[in-house]
Parts: sequence; structure tokens; C-alpha cells
Amino acid sequence: MPQTMTLDEKLAISNKALDLLDVGDQDGYMRLMKTAPMPPYLAKIYKETIGAEQLAKSGWNLSEAEAEFGIN
Repeated sequence: MPQTMTLDEKLAISNKALDLLDVGDQDGYMRLMKTAPMPPYLAKIYKETIGAEQLAKSGWNLSEAEAEFGIN
């Protein structure tokens, strides 16, 4: 079972990512943001919008959604 990320860890990632965005590094921002788990409710919306396969290929951390809804 994957380790759950704490709110403080998520906020630290977000703050570091925003620092990258502030200096114009949008690619770095996206790479870092994708390391934090996508909230399950957003993953569900994206899955319904773009499909499960595209969501899985997107590179986002889906650990929380998988824990809540299962892998499919």
C-alpha cells in the first residue's frame, strides 16, 4: 500500500512548484505538481472527461484516487 502524503508535504510541494512558476519554469512546475496526489474527486472528473487510459498516461500521482476508487 502506498504511503499517504500529509497535508504539510502536499503544501511544501505546492510552494516549491509555485516558486518555479514565479521564475518562469512552467515545465518544472508541472513536473513537481504531478508528484503530489491528485484529489480523488478531480481524478474522477478527469476519468469521466478524458478516459481512464489517458488519465493513467498523464503522469499525475493517482495514489489517493486508486486507494479510494480502486485501480480502474
